[in-house]
Amino acid sequence: MRGREVLAVAGLGLLLAACQSEQKPLQSGLQGYDPHLLETQRAACEKNGGRFAGGGPGGSFVCYRQTRDAGKSCSNANQCEGLCLAKSRSCAPVRPLFGCNEILTSLGAPATVCVE
Repeated sequence: MRGREVLAVAGLGLLLAACQSEQKPLQSGLQGYDPHLLETQRAACEKNGGRFAGGGPGGSFVCYRQTRDAGKSCSNANQCEGLCLAKSRSCAPVRPLFGCNEILTSLGAPATVCVE
């Protein structure tokens, strides 16, 4: 009788094991993380004529785009694709332009803009 009990318990164990669903992978806490994001962003930037480089907040990477009107004379911000630089009264060569820069507003008034 003992042999039958052992066999029944073993059979029951096999049945239970067959009913188990696949285990889900453990969550790492990085849901939505893409290890190739930087390469994807670089490719998209360069495909559209940009230059992908460091310089953003905290040293993050940014897509710098040359403005079509770089160096063109300006007297207010409405005349430029990017910023109108107050000192040279010319359109900024790239967007974004980090740091603190003296610019001319849409009304032509001087102002300081800081972009980090």
